[in-house]
Amino acid sequence: MELKIKGKQINLRKLKKSDAFSIQRNAKDFEIARYTTIPHPYTLKNAEDFIKLTHLKINKKKAFEYGIELKETRGIIGMIGLMNIDYNNKNAEVGYWLGKKYWGKGIMKEAIKLIINFGFKKLMLVRIYARVMHPNIASAKLLEKSGFEYEGTMRKSTFRNGNWMDNLNYSILCNEFKTK
Repeated sequence: MELKIKGKQINLRKLKKSDAFSIQRNAKDFEIARYTTIPHPYTLKNAEDFIKLTHLKINKKKAFEYGIELKETRGIIGMIGLMNIDYNNKNAEVGYWLGKKYWGKGIMKEAIKLIINFGFKKLMLVRIYARVMHPNIASAKLLEKSGFEYEGTMRKSTFRNGNWMDNLNYSILCNEFKTK
């Protein structure tokens, strides 16, 4: 399976032990943890453990979680991956985060396009879905701009930072991706 997916501004690649500091530096901001499952505060040990876990999942083909490498610096500035892969039903969930310094530059839109292409062409998936914790409207808009369709809301389905949050559900089908 591919260990590096090449894009224009970025590459998606398997993490290395040496990426721990870069991951920790970009994930430690509360704005990143707010609408994700990333713990806050995010420590170097969290990053080191996460890297080991991604290797196990990739080796077992249970998930493909890749670092978003900025071509300019070769540093990891975020993560994107396909998780909860259901090979029988040919679907998976996409999840992602990006260091705050890199927001609004089109980087995550490119990363989503690359990982979706990987899911449909290499893993032969039929459906890729995403869950967005409301009120993370920026992520919802990003998915819509990337061709995902809104499927509905799961009310109070996630408890985060002392509050119940709704999950906004999105998906894209293989045939929709090919036509966009």
